[in-house]
Amino acid sequence: MVSFKQLVYALTVEETLHFKKAAERCNISQSALSTGLKQLEEHLGLQIFERDNKKVLVTPLGQEVLKRAREIMLQINSLDELAEGIKQPLSFPISVGVIPTIAPYLLPKIFPLLHEQYPEAELRIVEEQSHVLVDMVRKGELDTAILALPYAHEGLLALEFWQEDFYWVTLKGDRFSGKKEVTSDELMQSNLMLLKEGHCLKDHILDACKLTDKQAEHGFGATSLNTLIQMVLGRLGTTLIPAMAMDQLISQNKELIAVHLSEPGPHRRIAFLIRPNFTRMGSVEALKQICKQALSGK
Repeated sequence: MVSFKQLVYALTVEETLHFKKAAERCNISQSALSTGLKQLEEHLGLQIFERDNKKVLVTPLGQEVLKRAREIMLQINSLDELAEGIKQPLSFPISVGVIPTIAPYLLPKIFPLLHEQYPEAELRIVEEQSHVLVDMVRKGELDTAILALPYAHEGLLALEFWQEDFYWVTLKGDRFSGKKEVTSDELMQSNLMLLKEGHCLKDHILDACKLTDKQAEHGFGATSLNTLIQMVLGRLGTTLIPAMAMDQLISQNKELIAVHLSEPGPHRRIAFLIRPNFTRMGSVEALKQICKQALSGK
Protein backbone atom coordinates (compact mmCIF):
# COMPACT_ATOMS: atom_id res chain seq x y z
CA MET A 1 0.00 0.00 0.00
CA VAL A 2 1.22 3.49 -0.85
CA SER A 3 2.15 5.44 2.28
CA PHE A 4 2.01 9.14 3.05
CA LYS A 5 5.78 9.17 3.70
CA GLN A 6 6.53 7.64 0.31
CA LEU A 7 4.59 10.39 -1.43
CA VAL A 8 6.46 13.03 0.59
CA TYR A 9 9.80 11.45 -0.40
CA ALA A 10 8.85 11.35 -4.09
CA LEU A 11 7.63 14.95 -4.17
CA THR A 12 10.75 16.15 -2.36
CA VAL A 13 13.02 14.38 -4.87
CA GLU A 14 11.01 15.94 -7.70
CA GLU A 15 11.58 19.36 -6.15
CA THR A 16 15.30 18.96 -5.46
CA LEU A 17 16.22 16.49 -8.23
CA HIS A 18 18.82 15.25 -5.76
CA PHE A 19 18.52 12.24 -3.48
CA LYS A 20 20.94 13.48 -0.82
CA LYS A 21 19.29 16.93 -0.58
CA ALA A 22 15.85 15.33 -0.51
CA ALA A 23 16.91 13.00 2.32
CA GLU A 24 18.27 15.92 4.33
CA ARG A 25 15.05 17.87 3.84
CA CYS A 26 13.00 14.86 5.00
CA ASN A 27 15.36 14.34 7.99
CA ILE A 28 16.14 10.74 7.03
CA SER A 29 19.14 8.90 5.65
CA GLN A 30 19.67 8.69 1.91
CA SER A 31 19.39 4.91 2.05
CA ALA A 32 16.01 5.13 3.86
CA LEU A 33 14.74 7.54 1.22
CA SER A 34 15.95 5.29 -1.60
CA THR A 35 14.34 2.25 0.02
CA GLY A 36 11.01 4.09 0.41
CA LEU A 37 11.00 5.17 -3.23
CA LYS A 38 11.95 1.69 -4.43
CA GLN A 39 9.03 0.22 -2.47
CA LEU A 40 6.69 2.84 -3.97
CA GLU A 41 7.83 2.05 -7.51
CA GLU A 42 7.55 -1.71 -6.92
CA HIS A 43 4.03 -1.32 -5.55
CA LEU A 44 2.95 0.78 -8.55
CA GLY A 45 4.85 -1.38 -11.00
CA LEU A 46 6.51 1.55 -12.76
CA GLN A 47 9.59 3.74 -12.52
CA ILE A 48 9.12 7.29 -11.28
CA PHE A 49 12.73 8.49 -11.47
CA GLU A 50 15.73 7.87 -13.72
CA ARG A 51 18.88 8.32 -11.69
CA ASP A 52 22.62 7.94 -12.05
CA ASN A 53 25.60 9.39 -10.24
CA LYS A 54 25.16 12.81 -11.86
CA LYS A 55 21.44 13.59 -12.24
CA VAL A 56 17.86 12.63 -11.44
CA LEU A 57 15.11 12.78 -14.06
CA VAL A 58 11.37 12.25 -13.72
CA THR A 59 9.95 9.71 -16.15
CA PRO A 60 6.82 10.52 -18.18
CA LEU A 61 4.81 8.04 -16.09
CA GLY A 62 6.48 9.45 -12.99
CA GLN A 63 5.22 12.92 -13.89
CA GLU A 64 1.62 11.64 -13.86
CA VAL A 65 2.20 9.82 -10.55
CA LEU A 66 3.65 12.93 -8.95
CA LYS A 67 0.82 15.09 -10.31
CA ARG A 68 -1.68 12.86 -8.54
CA ALA A 69 0.51 12.74 -5.44
CA ARG A 70 0.35 16.54 -5.23
CA GLU A 71 -3.45 16.39 -5.49
CA ILE A 72 -3.50 13.85 -2.65
CA MET A 73 -1.26 16.08 -0.53
CA LEU A 74 -3.57 19.04 -1.13
CA GLN A 75 -6.53 16.97 0.07
CA ILE A 76 -4.61 15.89 3.16
CA ASN A 77 -3.69 19.50 3.90
CA SER A 78 -7.34 20.51 3.52
CA LEU A 79 -8.26 17.88 6.13
CA ASP A 80 -5.67 19.37 8.47
CA GLU A 81 -7.11 22.85 7.88
CA LEU A 82 -10.64 21.56 8.51
CA ALA A 83 -9.57 19.85 11.75
CA GLU A 84 -7.76 22.98 12.91
CA GLY A 85 -10.77 25.14 12.07
CA ILE A 86 -13.16 22.91 14.00
CA LYS A 87 -10.98 23.35 17.07
CA GLN A 88 -11.91 27.05 17.07
CA PRO A 89 -15.17 27.73 18.95
CA LEU A 90 -18.30 27.91 16.76
CA SER A 91 -16.32 27.53 13.54
CA PHE A 92 -18.49 24.56 12.53
CA PRO A 93 -22.32 24.38 12.49
CA ILE A 94 -23.85 23.32 15.82
CA SER A 95 -27.40 22.18 16.58
CA VAL A 96 -29.00 23.50 19.76
CA GLY A 97 -32.30 22.50 21.31
CA VAL A 98 -34.17 25.01 23.48
CA ILE A 99 -37.36 24.57 25.53
CA PRO A 100 -40.34 26.89 24.77
CA THR A 101 -40.14 28.72 28.13
CA ILE A 102 -36.57 29.78 27.36
CA ALA A 103 -36.24 30.11 23.57
CA PRO A 104 -38.34 33.27 22.95
CA TYR A 105 -36.69 35.14 25.81
CA LEU A 106 -33.06 34.02 25.57
CA LEU A 107 -32.47 33.78 21.81
CA PRO A 108 -33.22 37.46 20.98
CA LYS A 109 -30.69 38.43 23.64
CA ILE A 110 -27.86 36.16 22.44
CA PHE A 111 -28.11 36.56 18.66
CA PRO A 112 -26.67 40.13 18.53
CA LEU A 113 -23.73 39.06 20.73
CA LEU A 114 -23.23 35.90 18.70
CA HIS A 115 -23.08 37.82 15.43
CA GLU A 116 -20.68 40.33 16.97
CA GLN A 117 -18.28 37.85 18.58
CA TYR A 118 -18.59 34.89 16.18
CA PRO A 119 -19.85 36.29 12.85
CA GLU A 120 -19.26 32.98 11.03
CA ALA A 121 -21.18 30.88 13.57
CA GLU A 122 -24.04 28.72 12.29
CA LEU A 123 -26.70 27.58 14.77
CA ARG A 124 -29.54 25.18 14.01
CA ILE A 125 -32.23 25.81 16.61
CA VAL A 126 -34.83 23.20 17.58
CA GLU A 127 -37.60 24.26 19.98
CA GLU A 128 -39.18 21.34 21.81
CA GLN A 129 -40.24 20.17 25.25
CA SER A 130 -37.60 18.88 27.64
CA HIS A 131 -38.19 15.14 27.25
CA VAL A 132 -37.89 15.39 23.46
CA LEU A 133 -34.67 17.41 23.60
CA VAL A 134 -33.04 15.10 26.16
CA ASP A 135 -33.78 12.12 23.91
CA MET A 136 -32.42 13.93 20.83
CA VAL A 137 -29.15 14.81 22.58
CA ARG A 138 -28.74 11.21 23.78
CA LYS A 139 -29.29 9.89 20.23
CA GLY A 140 -26.86 12.40 18.72
CA GLU A 141 -29.63 14.16 16.78
CA LEU A 142 -28.69 17.38 18.61
CA ASP A 143 -25.26 18.57 19.72
CA THR A 144 -26.61 20.21 22.88
CA ALA A 145 -29.82 21.49 24.47
CA ILE A 146 -30.71 24.33 26.83
CA LEU A 147 -33.01 23.13 29.60
CA ALA A 148 -34.28 24.29 32.96
CA LEU A 149 -33.21 22.19 35.94
CA PRO A 150 -34.05 20.22 37.90
CA TYR A 151 -34.93 17.75 35.14
CA ALA A 152 -33.92 14.10 34.75
CA HIS A 153 -30.98 13.81 32.33
CA GLU A 154 -29.23 10.55 33.22
CA GLY A 155 -26.22 9.87 31.01
CA LEU A 156 -25.77 13.53 30.04
CA LEU A 157 -23.67 16.30 31.53
CA ALA A 158 -25.29 19.55 32.68
CA LEU A 159 -23.31 22.78 32.31
CA GLU A 160 -25.22 25.33 34.38
CA PHE A 161 -24.90 28.99 33.42
CA TRP A 162 -27.87 30.82 34.98
CA GLN A 163 -30.27 30.83 37.93
CA GLU A 164 -33.51 32.74 38.24
CA ASP A 165 -36.68 33.19 40.27
CA PHE A 166 -40.37 33.35 39.37
CA TYR A 167 -42.60 36.41 39.40
CA TRP A 168 -46.33 36.47 39.97
CA VAL A 169 -48.17 38.41 37.26
CA THR A 170 -51.51 40.04 37.89
CA LEU A 171 -53.45 43.16 36.96
CA LYS A 172 -52.79 46.42 38.75
CA GLY A 173 -55.25 46.89 41.57
CA ASP A 174 -55.29 43.21 42.57
CA ARG A 175 -55.45 42.89 46.37
CA PHE A 176 -51.86 41.56 46.49
CA SER A 177 -50.45 43.71 43.67
CA GLY A 178 -49.03 46.32 46.05
CA LYS A 179 -46.82 43.80 47.85
CA LYS A 180 -43.08 43.47 47.19
CA GLU A 181 -43.30 39.70 47.49
CA VAL A 182 -46.08 37.16 47.39
CA THR A 183 -46.30 33.76 49.10
CA SER A 184 -47.60 30.53 47.64
CA ASP A 185 -50.52 30.64 50.10
CA GLU A 186 -51.52 34.04 48.72
CA LEU A 187 -51.20 32.72 45.16
CA MET A 188 -53.79 30.06 45.90
CA GLN A 189 -56.31 32.85 46.53
CA SER A 190 -55.74 34.36 43.07
CA ASN A 191 -56.90 31.70 40.59
CA LEU A 192 -53.35 30.75 39.55
CA MET A 193 -53.06 29.59 35.91
CA LEU A 194 -50.14 27.43 34.73
CA LEU A 195 -49.00 25.78 31.52
CA LYS A 196 -50.51 22.45 30.58
CA GLU A 197 -48.99 19.12 31.60
CA GLY A 198 -45.68 18.27 29.94
CA HIS A 199 -44.02 21.66 30.37
CA CYS A 200 -41.26 21.49 32.95
CA LEU A 201 -41.96 25.09 34.01
CA LYS A 202 -45.23 23.89 35.55
CA ASP A 203 -43.32 21.27 37.56
CA HIS A 204 -40.76 23.84 38.70
CA ILE A 205 -43.52 26.21 39.85
CA LEU A 206 -45.35 23.47 41.73
CA ASP A 207 -42.09 22.48 43.38
CA ALA A 208 -41.16 26.06 44.31
CA CYS A 209 -44.62 26.72 45.74
CA LYS A 210 -44.93 23.24 47.30
CA LEU A 211 -48.22 22.67 45.51
CA THR A 212 -49.77 19.57 44.01
CA ASP A 213 -51.24 19.24 40.52
CA LYS A 214 -54.70 19.14 42.02
CA GLN A 215 -54.20 22.36 43.96
CA ALA A 216 -53.10 24.22 40.81
CA GLU A 217 -55.62 22.66 38.43
CA HIS A 218 -58.08 25.12 36.91
CA GLY A 219 -58.88 23.41 33.63
CA PHE A 220 -56.74 25.69 31.45
CA GLY A 221 -54.60 24.24 28.67
CA ALA A 222 -52.19 27.01 27.71
CA THR A 223 -49.01 25.96 25.90
CA SER A 224 -47.13 29.26 26.04
CA LEU A 225 -46.40 32.01 28.54
CA ASN A 226 -47.70 34.59 26.09
CA THR A 227 -51.10 32.86 26.11
CA LEU A 228 -51.14 32.89 29.91
CA ILE A 229 -50.41 36.63 29.88
CA GLN A 230 -53.32 37.20 27.51
CA MET A 231 -55.52 35.22 29.89
CA VAL A 232 -54.39 37.43 32.77
CA LEU A 233 -55.25 40.51 30.68
CA GLY A 234 -58.64 38.91 30.07
CA ARG A 235 -59.19 38.78 33.85
CA LEU A 236 -59.28 34.96 33.94
CA GLY A 237 -56.70 34.71 36.71
CA THR A 238 -53.01 35.22 37.49
CA THR A 239 -49.84 33.36 36.55
CA LEU A 240 -46.13 32.94 37.28
CA ILE A 241 -43.32 33.63 34.81
CA PRO A 242 -39.51 33.28 34.98
CA ALA A 243 -37.38 36.39 35.37
CA MET A 244 -35.91 36.19 31.85
CA ALA A 245 -39.39 36.59 30.35
CA MET A 246 -40.18 39.82 32.20
CA ASP A 247 -38.95 42.25 29.52
CA GLN A 248 -41.05 40.77 26.74
CA LEU A 249 -44.20 39.85 28.65
CA ILE A 250 -44.59 42.63 31.21
CA SER A 251 -42.89 45.81 29.98
CA GLN A 252 -45.26 46.16 27.01
CA ASN A 253 -48.41 45.83 29.13
CA LYS A 254 -49.01 48.78 31.46
CA GLU A 255 -51.99 47.03 33.03
CA LEU A 256 -49.80 44.26 34.42
CA ILE A 257 -47.64 44.14 37.51
CA ALA A 258 -45.05 41.53 38.54
CA VAL A 259 -44.38 40.56 42.16
CA HIS A 260 -41.47 38.39 43.26
CA LEU A 261 -42.35 34.92 44.56
CA SER A 262 -41.06 34.82 48.13
CA GLU A 263 -40.44 31.05 48.24
CA PRO A 264 -36.77 29.93 48.58
CA GLY A 265 -34.84 30.14 45.31
CA PRO A 266 -33.42 29.88 42.81
CA HIS A 267 -36.68 28.60 41.42
CA ARG A 268 -35.05 27.15 38.32
CA ARG A 269 -31.51 26.69 36.98
CA ILE A 270 -30.59 26.93 33.30
CA ALA A 271 -28.02 24.59 31.75
CA PHE A 272 -26.61 23.15 28.54
CA LEU A 273 -26.94 19.36 28.32
CA ILE A 274 -24.26 17.48 26.37
CA ARG A 275 -23.07 13.92 25.92
CA PRO A 276 -20.04 13.05 28.09
CA ASN A 277 -17.88 12.36 25.01
CA PHE A 278 -18.98 15.40 23.00
CA THR A 279 -15.95 16.56 21.00
CA ARG A 280 -16.72 20.27 20.53
CA MET A 281 -16.80 21.41 24.12
CA GLY A 282 -15.19 24.72 23.12
CA SER A 283 -18.27 25.68 21.08
CA VAL A 284 -20.64 24.91 23.97
CA GLU A 285 -18.43 26.87 26.37
CA ALA A 286 -18.49 29.83 23.97
CA LEU A 287 -22.30 29.68 23.78
CA LYS A 288 -22.51 29.40 27.55
CA GLN A 289 -20.45 32.57 28.01
CA ILE A 290 -22.58 34.46 25.48
CA CYS A 291 -25.75 33.37 27.30
CA LYS A 292 -24.37 34.54 30.65
CA GLN A 293 -23.33 37.85 29.11
CA ALA A 294 -26.74 38.34 27.48
CA LEU A 295 -28.74 37.55 30.61
CA SER A 296 -26.56 39.60 32.94
CA GLY A 297 -26.45 42.58 30.58
CA LYS A 298 -22.66 42.81 30.93
